Amino acid sequence: MHKLFIFIFLSLCLGACSLGHNDYSDFSNKPAQGWGYNDTISFTPSFADSIATGNLSIAVRHDNSYPFRNLWVEVTINMDSIVTSRDSINIEFADIYGNWHGKGIGSTLQIEKGIAEGITLPDSANIHIRHIMRVDTLQGIEQIGIFFFSDKQD
Repeated sequence: MHKLFIFIFLSLCLGACSLGHNDYSDFSNKPAQGWGYNDTISFTPSFADSIATGNLSIAVRHDNSYPFRNLWVEVTINMDSIVTSRDSINIEFADIYGNWHGKGIGSTLQIEKGIAEGITLPDSANIHIRHIMRVDTLQGIEQIGIFFFSDKQD
């Protein structure tokens, strides 16, 4: 009886942690030679519904070779081939003493930054991300990703 209770409890906990049917996440790997200035990363979220409202975040995975405290990116959201939003986002990786803010295991750290809260996206939306740093090629960036967490949870 005790084991059955533990199994049911753990099943309920894991079920509560599952993603909603309109949640989305994806990552794009960057080449070892670096992330070029003209290398735009594109994501096309797909949802169970044709439209979803929620919070959009960017995630960056980097290693200790990244030479700067921050990363400036331009995020463009297109809906139906029309630019509906374009914004410059500053992602702070480290404090003034060089201590990384990201979390991770080994040499890879991940940091996340909110882009938009309560944004409504159709499943045909395109999200484009490019770095706008003052160097042509960034070293130390391993992956760029986005998270979309729907307000409507099932």
